[in-house]
Amino acid sequence: MSNITSRAAPPPPTAADNLKFYGLWAAVAIFLLVLPKVFGSGGALTTFSLIGISIIFALSYNILLGQTGMLSFGHAVYYGLGGFLVIHAINIIGANKWAIPLPLVPLIGGLTGLVFAILLGWVSTQRSGTAFAMISLGVAELVASSALILRTFFGGEAGISANRTKLLSFFGWNFGPQIQIYYLVAAWTLICMIAMYALTRTPLGRMCNAVRDNPERVQFVGYDPHVVRYIAFCFSGFFAGIAGSLAAINFEIANSAYLGAVQSGTVLFAAYIGGIGFFIGPIVGAIFVTILSLGLSDLTTVWQLYFGLFFIAVVMYAPGGITGLLMMHRPLIRGGTLGSVLPSYAVALVPTLALMIGLMLGIECIVHYTMNPMDDPNIKAFGIPFNAASPLTWATSVILIVGGFFISRMTWKRVAVAWDEALTVARAKELAA
Repeated sequence: MSNITSRAAPPPPTAADNLKFYGLWAAVAIFLLVLPKVFGSGGALTTFSLIGISIIFALSYNILLGQTGMLSFGHAVYYGLGGFLVIHAINIIGANKWAIPLPLVPLIGGLTGLVFAILLGWVSTQRSGTAFAMISLGVAELVASSALILRTFFGGEAGISANRTKLLSFFGWNFGPQIQIYYLVAAWTLICMIAMYALTRTPLGRMCNAVRDNPERVQFVGYDPHVVRYIAFCFSGFFAGIAGSLAAINFEIANSAYLGAVQSGTVLFAAYIGGIGFFIGPIVGAIFVTILSLGLSDLTTVWQLYFGLFFIAVVMYAPGGITGLLMMHRPLIRGGTLGSVLPSYAVALVPTLALMIGLMLGIECIVHYTMNPMDDPNIKAFGIPFNAASPLTWATSVILIVGGFFISRMTWKRVAVAWDEALTVARAKELAA
């Protein structure tokens, strides 16, 4: 009986575990403080601010999808409403000279997201799965269309703008320079990350996982799955409102794009690509998606197409996301057998890259003749010039696609064999230890 009890109730964390835990968060805080010293350009600071906002938004979405198992197509509602309320709040506070500094204003956006989540969540969370997804989509379309109808509040297509520097200065900061906005976003990002991680460690977070995995059993032990989903929905709306308020502060404007389907789709992509099964997954996904979208938009005009193709590839071949792929290698690293798999990876990478280059070449040629058929066929994509009208270009694309596809299939089968062998050896070493 004592053995069973010890397995059911693991020992509390030791002092070394606590030191490691708090040291990790301290390292994150130091990293955020030092980052502008290394990359201090205006473009870099803007990118870092967008990444911080995306991290909060993606983590708030993962409270629904990853923690509670609710697929939402309308999470931008609470993001956008939080942004609009903050813009109005900045204008009101600035006009009346109220002694409210800008760092406290994101709380207004968070409370806005919470209020609307309370109002809309009770009906939305009656069911999970497809029913919840369709309800969230309907609510999103309703709010997005209202943004173009209620022009007094939403400002129509132009949106509502504000001047953040008119608020009370905070220790001499008026938050005009971008570096001050970066530190504001970084501080709120760290606070929200800690708060949402702490939420996952509470009994409510555990019940959210239980509702995701087996709602019938949760109901059997005396909990109402609807109430659990509703509370998680409210927390998600609160943090989404904070993310929207930081975005509004950063750009000093809120428009209908904050409420649109693109915003809801982007946060879904970020959470899923990063990996919804891990807390760090949405963080990785937010960083990756933000950098990818900013980088691809400068390299090609159809960057959203590549974005969608990459998402499809992740869903088909890596459902655990980027973090899931990385975590798969932990047993090999612990067993010291990762090196035996790396040569197979290197061999498989060559035909895979050839396949990707062939696809990009074919897509750019097709897009050129679809969108700009009368323009000069000498075009440039991803920094590489080529002639879209040349038969050699089309032949090269076909050869790379067909050859890369068949060769990559054979090489990745070899990777699977090498992986199984390395995993078997790693488990044998772990058992021996």
